[in-house]
Amino acid sequence: MTTETRYLPAPPESALVITDAEREEIADVAAELARAASGALDAPQWLAAARAASARLPSRLQAAVREFRHDAGPDGVLLVRNLPVPEQLPATPTRPGSVRRSATTATGAIAMIMLQLGEVIAYRNEKSGALVQDVVPVPGRERQQSNAGSVLLEMHTENAFHRNRPDYVGLLCVRTDPTGDARLRTASVRRALPLLSRQAREVLSQERFVTEAPPSFGGSRDLPPSPRPILRGAPEDHDVVVDFNSTHPLDGDAKQAMEELRTAFEGTAQAFALTAGDLAVVDNRLSVHGRTAFTPRYDGTDRWLHRVYAVVDHRRSRADRRGGGSVLD
Repeated sequence: MTTETRYLPAPPESALVITDAEREEIADVAAELARAASGALDAPQWLAAARAASARLPSRLQAAVREFRHDAGPDGVLLVRNLPVPEQLPATPTRPGSVRRSATTATGAIAMIMLQLGEVIAYRNEKSGALVQDVVPVPGRERQQSNAGSVLLEMHTENAFHRNRPDYVGLLCVRTDPTGDARLRTASVRRALPLLSRQAREVLSQERFVTEAPPSFGGSRDLPPSPRPILRGAPEDHDVVVDFNSTHPLDGDAKQAMEELRTAFEGTAQAFALTAGDLAVVDNRLSVHGRTAFTPRYDGTDRWLHRVYAVVDHRRSRADRRGGGSVLD
């Protein structure tokens, strides 16, 4: 199937470019955070310190994040540019399951911003439950449909199979892709919905689809997935839950409707390169995201992102969080 994606040479309309003075302000607060709770990112004490510190972010940034939380707009993505990241970095990790355990300027910045959207969470079966995860290419996993791969990553709702999916996905670039080929792709159901036929909307709103766990969760769960709809909520402003690699239609009409949705997403998608200091926040209820294909070098200079999840209603997942912590089973 031939599809056309709009490539954006400039940031989306919702982009916020941080001034150099604001950048230094964020860096100063993040530096203080690096000393909190011995800089242990996953410690409850560090997360509490980050939550308090997030109130000290520049007012212009707080206002933009607050407005995005209120209404993510037609594209469901916010791009914040010129955030502080370390100038001197170690080689880009190449091991599977790479995560951040110690606070840095970059990890502090992304944690504080995501805490302005909700509570930061992670998943025990993904990346060992770390709150700040690395998105890097891994040797031998080039063709895998996961954050470790480098082939075209299919559009997807993050953790679409899970009953407690993140509401927001934050992706902070700390090292730019040297090839220039790796681009974040996003598509919003608000853009796609008008392109769908009435029949497709009806079918996509019915429990005629199953979604498996992705490779990062081990590929499968103990129980088989139950049928669920792809479109949910208000008919005039649907939420969407789909993974075009792991969601499977249960009948012919469902397959046709899902292909119609895929075509609508591809026809309205955006793709843009993330450079060091860029944070893309995707509203995981409204938008799917993926990545263009690229060729890793595995020489320490490859694209490197930090990923953090946030939820608006932390209480919703309490039964899945041992001891009331931040990690979901």
